[in-house]
Parts: sequence; structure tokens; C-alpha cells
Amino acid sequence: MTKKLTDAAPPDLAKVRNIGIIAHIDAGKTTTTERVLYYTGMLRRMGEVHDGAATTDYMEQERERGITITAAAVTSFWHDYQINLIDTPGHVDFTAEVQRSLRVLDGGVVVFDGVAGVEPQSETVWRQADEYHVPRICFINKFDRVGAELDRVVAMIADRLHARPLPIQLPYGEGVSFAGIIDLFEMDLVKYTDDLGLQQVREPIPADYVERAEAARARMIETIVENDDYLMEKFLQEEPISNDELKAALRDATIQNKVNPVLVGSALRNKGVQLLLDAIVDYLPSPLDVPPVHGTHPRTGEDLERHPSDSDPLSVLIFKILTDPFVGRLAFFRVYSGVLRAGSGVLNTTKGKKERVGRVVRMFADRREDVEAVHAGDIAAILGLKDTFTGDTLADDNAPILLERIEFPEPVIAVAIEPKTKADQDKMGEALRKLAEEDPTFVVRVDESVGQTLIEGMGELHLEVLVDRMLREFKVGARVGKPRVAYRETITRAVRAEGRFVRQTGGSGQYGHVVVEFEPLPEDSAENFIFENKIVGGTIPKEYIGPTQRGIEEAMSGGVLAGYPVTHIKATLVDGSWHEVDSSEIAFKIAGSLALKEGVQRGNPILLEPVMRVEVVAPDEFTGDVIGDLSARRGNITGMEPRGSGASSIRALVPLGEMFGYATDIRNETQGRGSFTMEFDRYAPTPQHITDEIVKGGRR
Repeated sequence: MTKKLTDAAPPDLAKVRNIGIIAHIDAGKTTTTERVLYYTGMLRRMGEVHDGAATTDYMEQERERGITITAAAVTSFWHDYQINLIDTPGHVDFTAEVQRSLRVLDGGVVVFDGVAGVEPQSETVWRQADEYHVPRICFINKFDRVGAELDRVVAMIADRLHARPLPIQLPYGEGVSFAGIIDLFEMDLVKYTDDLGLQQVREPIPADYVERAEAARARMIETIVENDDYLMEKFLQEEPISNDELKAALRDATIQNKVNPVLVGSALRNKGVQLLLDAIVDYLPSPLDVPPVHGTHPRTGEDLERHPSDSDPLSVLIFKILTDPFVGRLAFFRVYSGVLRAGSGVLNTTKGKKERVGRVVRMFADRREDVEAVHAGDIAAILGLKDTFTGDTLADDNAPILLERIEFPEPVIAVAIEPKTKADQDKMGEALRKLAEEDPTFVVRVDESVGQTLIEGMGELHLEVLVDRMLREFKVGARVGKPRVAYRETITRAVRAEGRFVRQTGGSGQYGHVVVEFEPLPEDSAENFIFENKIVGGTIPKEYIGPTQRGIEEAMSGGVLAGYPVTHIKATLVDGSWHEVDSSEIAFKIAGSLALKEGVQRGNPILLEPVMRVEVVAPDEFTGDVIGDLSARRGNITGMEPRGSGASSIRALVPLGEMFGYATDIRNETQGRGSFTMEFDRYAPTPQHITDEIVKGGRR
């Protein structure tokens, strides 16, 4: 059904759903999204990923590769419920897109391949959703394929994801004979009488499925009543419990992340998506069902909270930047409280700068519809912001609040890049700046030792797509070098370092002096850098503390071993001195950088290398060769399990530096029948012999 978007009245928040479609690559997220848009009346015809015609895959690079690269936001309606939906990428190189989407979403639909089950990126997005406490329902897709099996996938969700999956449907038929879905609430069979899945009919459950359905319904009821004291009492007293009571209790348990309802279907064959839409409405939270957002006062540090109400002061989080070659920079945002109006003035509390809101638009993938205002609990985009980027907070100048920023993983791979012609040189700098503004995991830096510009990202595909965008969107020709590992440097022992900057050139000079204690952070620390101020008694005035911290952070861009960025350290400012005439912010900034250099030099520095989680799926006859090859690449085998049809899954932790060219090697080892996925796990110390090679320049 279609509905005209208007500005006349705020939406009924109880009927708003902010959800994301998340999963491993090729599980069927975009195909599912396409069906959602079709059945909600936002599309006249369905596009297919394999035809390059999916609505949310609107970038040329997405259509050519048949994968989702950037998260696309769409607003649609189902039975008077407004669904703000974000289709996220499944490829590990674009995991930051999932992370920043989950930060602003209230619920998620996790799509699983009915044959492959829980795959590596499924685990990653599940952990990210756990981090943000996002309630989820599971949609097990591809039941039209031979080998799809509900019980096995449910067991994998429970085992690998430590979740509590609860099937509320059963598939009727398997593979090419998959013909419908058994509804365990209504205890009937939903079948489809047309290829588009528009005509649903409900029939009695066939006799050969009745026993299985009754057993599954009994398990479903037991699990639901376990999470509701009132229903548990009725259950124990053998009083009847209505479906409405069961659904209300399941909704509460889902919102509290105690249970994950499991639905089945085949998005490609147009089966089960309308039932999924019903489940989104029935079980996932509205903005009213999630806790109020918390933040701090940007000046006093006081804890604040905002409720999803138009009457509360404005609080907005920018979660994504997209550069459009025609209209400029688009900033996607979530309004947590208040009303954001086109043409209004707001305060960027992250940077302390005022901004003028230009056009406010609702997104329909790559199409836009202007609106006058966006109310609390809603998601949309702004055109015209100058100094606002991902993770920034916009608020009312009279009631400022600073919301928690979004943390992103560090880049793990780098390539050298240079313009092809003199004309490309200036354009390349501007293009790289705009792309870095969009993508927090894309870093541009200059290797001073050789004068090269390096671009760093989450993987080879990530950088390949960005370079391709430079050529197509910004018309910049560039030559790209071979991939190299993005190593990092850190210290291994606590040290006390001094930074003193003194310049006297006649008249007023420059004086800054700091004493800083540096110590390594734990390997599993979520923070890369922590700064603590322990100055007492005014040894250093407050106005010089911030510049000292900035000086340390800027100096961390290049270490002392091989010039790689420094990470995983804590800096505690403990002492120093100042001069009433000669001291300045710049002097203390330089003093901070000098302290960092000395601290790293004396802190027994080491190199860190990115270690990847690798999963290889190969026929059983080749598993010995695969394990031997991974071990030869300094890999640590962490697990192995059967995958059905004579194949096995081998999981390992392998340094990224040993994985270049593996795509070709695995094809050769398995006669073209093996495949692998790889994602970043952590940074770990590099063996000394490899560190020596890197420092000498023999390995990059």
C-alpha cells in the first residue's frame, strides 16, 4: 500500500519502526529489501540484484559487482506503520556501514542463508548489534534451495551467536518443492497462488506435517511463557492462552533481547516476505519502546537524557555522509528528540560550531523527497551542512547535548596512489578529502620517508571501489600500487617522558613543558588512545591541557620504528611548567608531540600486524591441503565443522600479510571448488624477523 508523505503532523511513534536488514554477503538482504519495497507499494516492479536493477543498490559499482557497498535508507509503509529501513552491506570490507546504521536503529532483521547457515559476517553483525543492544528477528532465506534446513541453522544461531532463536514458522516442502509456510500461531499453511507472491491463501496443515507443527508450537509456547510471569501462571494451571497474549509476550521478550523470533521463506521466489513485514510490526520496537538516549553537556560534562518527544529539546545524531555529485553532501541523521526544521539554525555540539539546516529530505535509496520537518524518532537526510560529519551531534543552542560518538575499526590495508597527470593532481586531493569525509574507515596519509600518498581501508575491495569512484564520480585518473599491510606501532612497557619546547627570538618567545606517563593498553582494549589529565595545583593552566593532548594525538600518526601510526597507548599528563608571557597553545602542542616521540622511543616499541578471521569452505578431500597451507601462512586453526554435501568449514586466524593472493591459491588447491571469507579480528605483535624486514624496507 502507498501513502503520501506529508509534513502536516508528526508520525504516531508507536507506529514507527527504524530497522536494518543485516547479514553475511549473498544471504539475500537486498533481494529481501526489494520485496519489502514492492509489497509496501513503493515499487511498481521488483528489480533483481543479478540483473543490476535492485533499488537500494543504486551505485554503478554495486550494480556491476552484484553486492551492496553503501547502506541505503528507504521509507515505506505497511498497514499504517511507517518503516524506515536501511539495507546494509554484507561484505566485510564495508562493515563500518553496518556499524553506523546499527547505532541509530531500533531493531534489525538478520537474514541467514538456509543452506550455509551462520557465516563469518553473520557473526560480526550479530556482535555489533549486541554492542548497541538492538533487538533482532531472524529470517532464514533460500528455502527454495536444496540443502536448506531449519533445525541446523537454528542450532548454529544458538551455538555460534549465543542467542535464543525461537521458530514461529516452519517451511512446507524443501528445495524446488518448497511451497509455503506453516504459521505456528494460527496453525495453518500459508501458500502462494501467483509467482509474485501477492495472492496468499491459508489452508489446513497437511496431515504429514501436523505432528511436527504441534511439537514446534508446544516448544514455542513454553519459550514465550518462560519470559512472562502472568502467562507462566496460566500455563501451569492449564488455562487457555490466546494468540494475542502470546504475541504480546513475545514482543516484550524480543525487545528485551531475551528471544529472537525465527521466520522462514524465499525472497527470490516471493515467499514469506509479507509475513516478515507483519513480524517487523508485531515484534520489533518503536522509538517509544527503547530507552531514552543519553549524552553529556558539552561544556559541563553533566549527564543528560532525551526522550523521543517533539517537546524535548532537539538532539540529532549524524550517522552517515554521502557525497552526491549533483546536489553536494548529504548527511543522514536520526532525530532522538525535538523537531528538526528546514532552514533552522542548530549547534554542532561536537565541534562547537553553528550550522544552518538547508534542505531536509526523506530518502528513497538514491531518490529524495523534500520535507519541511522531521520529528522525534524519525530518520532522514540534510543537504547543506558545512562542518558536520559522521558521529557529530546537532542540538538546540539553548539546550546543548553531546551524544556518544560512533567508534570505527582501524584500516588494515594500504596502497600507494598517485595522479596520472598534472591536471589530476589537484583534483585527486579534493576527491580523496570528500571520500574520507564519507567513510571513517578510509584514511589518507603521506609517507614522508618516500613522499608517497597512501590510502588505507578495510580490504582490497574497499580500496578498489573507492579508486573506481574517484575515476567515475570525480573524473580523476590515478595509478595504484600493490596492496600493503597497514601495520601499527605501540609500546610494551610504561615510561615517563618529557617534552620541552623553548624558542627565544627576541621579544616574546615560545615555552611549553610537559611530563607525560605512557603505558600500553591491553590487547583487547576497545580504545586505541586514552588521555588522562592529572595536573593539580595549576602546574599547567587548563587552556594548555587540550593543545597538549592534540599534540600527542597528531604525533601518533607516525611511529619511530617504520613510521606507522602509533596505537593502543594511554597518556597521563602528570607535570610540567609554563611561562606567563612566552607560553602558548602551539608551544604546548609541540611539547606534547615531543613527549610522545620520546615515550615511544623508550617504551620498547614493537610493530603490530592485523590478524584476520578466515573461514574456508572446501570439499572434504582437500581439507588436509587447506589446513597445511593455512598453517604455512602462520595461521592458527581454531575450528572445523561439516557443512553438508561432502564439504567442511575450516576456521583460522591468519596474519593479513600472509593472505595476499590467497583467492588464486585456494582455487588451485581445491580445483576451483573452494571458497573463503576473511575479516579483521585484531592487531597482534609481529614476529621479530618480520619486524626486522619491515624496518629495513624489505617487506611492505
